[in-house]
Amino acid sequence: MFKQLTFTALLALTALTGGCASVKMADESQDAQAKTFQVAPDKAHIYVYRNESMGAGVKMPVALNGKPVGQTVAKSYLMLSVPAGQQTLVSSAENDSELKLTTEAGKNYFVWQEVKVGFIKARNSLQVVDDQTGRAGVAESKLIQAQ
Repeated sequence: MFKQLTFTALLALTALTGGCASVKMADESQDAQAKTFQVAPDKAHIYVYRNESMGAGVKMPVALNGKPVGQTVAKSYLMLSVPAGQQTLVSSAENDSELKLTTEAGKNYFVWQEVKVGFIKARNSLQVVDDQTGRAGVAESKLIQAQ
């Protein structure tokens, strides 16, 4: 029984880390510009990032206020420019993770999309992180071209 459970766990882990999903990436100049973290005075930026290799073969769609904005993959991020006010992010995997955020103009917000082992495929959890943690996570990731 223990060997069968161990084999099943290893098989699931291989499925989550193996393979490499791809999405349309922004060019290097757009990535570099996004990593300056400069925000227009009338907007806020939300960075949704996945800086882990776990679940590399899994794309996770992200929606902002009910509209699809892109799909994340391992070591990637989205930069979303939004007006001040209430924002709702939803990230889909085996589960949906929803995060409500009230943004202020001129500020950056960092949301870590944590990838977790699921029953059938990867699960995810959206979490607001502090500025230092968020900048570091974005720095080690590449910008996805938003939809």
